[in-house]
Amino acid sequence: MQSEALYDTLDSVTAIPIVPFRGGVIDLGGHRRNIRYLMEHNHLDGNRKRVIGIAGTSLIHHFSFEDQMRVIEATGEAMGVDGFLMSGIVPNPLSQAEELVRRQSALPRPPDVYLIMPLTGVADHEATYDDYMSFAERLGTDCGARFLLYMRSADYVNPIIRLVKDSRHMVGVKVGTSEEEVAPLIEGIGDDGIVMWGIGDRSTRAAELGARGHTSGTAIVATRSADEINNAQRRGDYAESARVEALIADLEHLRFMNGRQYNYSAVVEAMIIGGWEDVAAGEGGPFNPRVPRDIAAQVADAVEPLRAYH
Repeated sequence: MQSEALYDTLDSVTAIPIVPFRGGVIDLGGHRRNIRYLMEHNHLDGNRKRVIGIAGTSLIHHFSFEDQMRVIEATGEAMGVDGFLMSGIVPNPLSQAEELVRRQSALPRPPDVYLIMPLTGVADHEATYDDYMSFAERLGTDCGARFLLYMRSADYVNPIIRLVKDSRHMVGVKVGTSEEEVAPLIEGIGDDGIVMWGIGDRSTRAAELGARGHTSGTAIVATRSADEINNAQRRGDYAESARVEALIADLEHLRFMNGRQYNYSAVVEAMIIGGWEDVAAGEGGPFNPRVPRDIAAQVADAVEPLRAYH
């Protein structure tokens, strides 16, 4: 896929579904059901492909190596060739990340792009640049891998700009900080990559600033609302984008409160409260149990305006 076609594909909703757990283990059957729901309920205009990401710091950072392999393989099987698959890769240790990319690239249905998740711990920016450049060159050359960088610290604006401009295998950045970083990234990267919004469906302001596409952790609850936000943003109708965004605002607020404490759990609760049979919520995941009763009551209120968009 050539660069402009790739950027247009990514100028979309990246749906990041929860991965359901039962009895402390991943429910792969339930996960496949969630992927089928996202694929079969595609409201994107122009017959665009659904983009699905297996990512999220509430999920990927708590998976074992083999868990990630099983989930990505199951996702690819459920999606087939009709979607675009993004695989989140935790970069430390980097040797394990490289092995994971090599093994996923060899799957019958490999990921279309890899999202390099935030680095855990303290790192030197120059060393990060050098190591990521070498990492991308090896895997881009050997496996045809393409990479997005997930930025969760504004301190990395300059290294990320350099990486996207200097590596033919780095195709862009997912902004996970604030709207303040959107313009500097767009100006610095120019036509050499895509700048995507990575902090949920509250994305209208970022789109007005020039970010393309957004990630959605609530698409598994109400896929049409996420899709309609993107449709509106692509045609420059920011008033309509803001209108639909307002319907999701209460659920997004609950997800992101207290440093994203309920990022995963509030979505699970919303799925359970919704009572839908075409998605699988599970029972909560590692470090992410069911929400307290008072939060569940707020989630129930937040779900009501989204029922029509499921």
